[in-house]
Amino acid sequence: MKEGYIIRDQDKPHFITCTVIDWIDVFPRKTYRDIVIETLKYCIKNKGMIVYSYVIMTNHIHLIVQSKSHNLSDLLRDFKKFTAKNILEKIKSEPESRKEWMLERFSKAIETHNRNKCYQFWQYGNHAEEIFTLHFMWDKLNYIHLNPVRAGFVEKGYHYLYSSAGNYVFGKGLLEVEIAENPIIDPTKKNEFWKYNNYDE
Repeated sequence: MKEGYIIRDQDKPHFITCTVIDWIDVFPRKTYRDIVIETLKYCIKNKGMIVYSYVIMTNHIHLIVQSKSHNLSDLLRDFKKFTAKNILEKIKSEPESRKEWMLERFSKAIETHNRNKCYQFWQYGNHAEEIFTLHFMWDKLNYIHLNPVRAGFVEKGYHYLYSSAGNYVFGKGLLEVEIAENPIIDPTKKNEFWKYNNYDE
């Protein structure tokens, strides 16, 4: 893991990226996306996770999260462990046209690591970036919410169901998220693209 991506302050919110091994497209299937959503709901309710923003793409997820219990690293470890276990169980037990291929890839991934006994679902590391200013918070919020737009899935960020963009525009979504404070706009800067109203342009 690169030195700059270690979570040093367990109290601070961080921008997190969790990526499936070999960038395998697992999340086009709703059943696997729903496992991520249900796990996030559980972590919010029972483990002190604060979610400011999220998006589930085809092979990775982005989050801005914080821990009320001052143990963000442990919280993310448990989140990834639980989602991996349940998604792998779904792949094995339910109809999945790519089952053998996917399980082979997840199995092969453990050859270079000895932490997992049978399969590795998530890549190691979280590419964590500490949120140190309000500007940086909104820069990352916009990045997260515009991911489906850049991928060509939707025209507007809030059209994508598996994202917190709807929470910021309509006040509701699949998850209850902590809404970040309104950004402070510097009127002398004409090219501020991190103000959320730009999503409606």
